[in-house]
Amino acid sequence: MLTGKQKRYLRALATKERAVFQIGKEGLSHNLFKTVSDYLEAHELVKVSVLKTCDTDFDELAFDLAMYTESEVVQKIGRTIVLYRCSKEHLITLP
Repeated sequence: MLTGKQKRYLRALATKERAVFQIGKEGLSHNLFKTVSDYLEAHELVKVSVLKTCDTDFDELAFDLAMYTESEVVQKIGRTIVLYRCSKEHLITLP
């Protein structure tokens, strides 16, 4: 569980990053969970953009994505979700 200070730190890091994945009208899929999970293992922090064509509720989408990738939602802003999961190599040092 991330503290408020840690979330602020991760949000600051995420502002410099571009959205790596997009979720469209197809919504969530097993393949998306796998690729996001692999990306989190390699980078620890990921930004996911949700397109307007996606019919699924935004909050539900963020919750499901975090649950299936075993990560934590750092931020939900606009149509963007920022997720964090610590990898085995601990690339990001949290305060």
